[in-house]
Amino acid sequence: MFDDFLTGDLSQVEAAVRAAAAAEIMPRYRQLADDDVIEKNGPHDLVTTADRRAEEHLTASLLRLLPGSVVVGEEAVHADPKVYEALGGDAPVWIVDPVDGTRQFVAGERGFCTLVALAHHGELLASWTYAPALDEMAVAVRGRGATVDGTAIRAGSPAPDAALRIAMSHPDYTSDEQKRALLGLRAEGFAARPCGSAGLEYLAVARGQADAVAFSWEFAWDHAAGLLLVAEAGGAQATLSGAPFRIAGGNDLPFTAARDRATADRVLAALRAGA
Repeated sequence: MFDDFLTGDLSQVEAAVRAAAAAEIMPRYRQLADDDVIEKNGPHDLVTTADRRAEEHLTASLLRLLPGSVVVGEEAVHADPKVYEALGGDAPVWIVDPVDGTRQFVAGERGFCTLVALAHHGELLASWTYAPALDEMAVAVRGRGATVDGTAIRAGSPAPDAALRIAMSHPDYTSDEQKRALLGLRAEGFAARPCGSAGLEYLAVARGQADAVAFSWEFAWDHAAGLLLVAEAGGAQATLSGAPFRIAGGNDLPFTAARDRATADRVLAALRAGA
């Protein structure tokens, strides 16, 4: 049944993502009341009523679409960290970030998205990145490429000798060791800046609008959808040790995803020099 689901029409997943955003996110966009916004772990880590309701909506929809699957959502894990262990289990797992870029959403900006990925035994199989305020839907299916609104995208390669455009972890969210590594991207040949919504930063790499990301945290809901999107657009990724990023965790951080292997290797070399 699982194989039939993957080889069948996955547009029903896209429809579920759009429906959750239409029902729970966009009606609250620029309409949040004070009690709709809560700090989880400080002023930079916010959750809203839209996050919670959208995750509940998606969880119900996705489990109906694929009986026997499980959901690992950001808000469910915040309530019960043991939920995260499903990433290492035998059941197909939906990885959900209902509002990626909550700070931007709260500020009334357009740079937020909903992220959904499907994985099994640690392998990413399909992903959906939906930016509802921009009305853009990016879809990636392993071995079948990446699209935005139905049009195929390719990451390509940076122009020779151009400074690499890189979105990286904000220093406030890094350890001292990671800060040193990321300082390697402040060297000549790199144009680095703090990241916004991780999902939209990955989309920019997959489209060739940015050259790489360099991130120092590993929550699967932030990275799963984007990593597959970049891979299916022809890009590459690796952790500081050179090993591939593992969605279940235990990675050597920081890690990068880039438009091509040469760019990924260049970013990793700079990170190692900084470390």
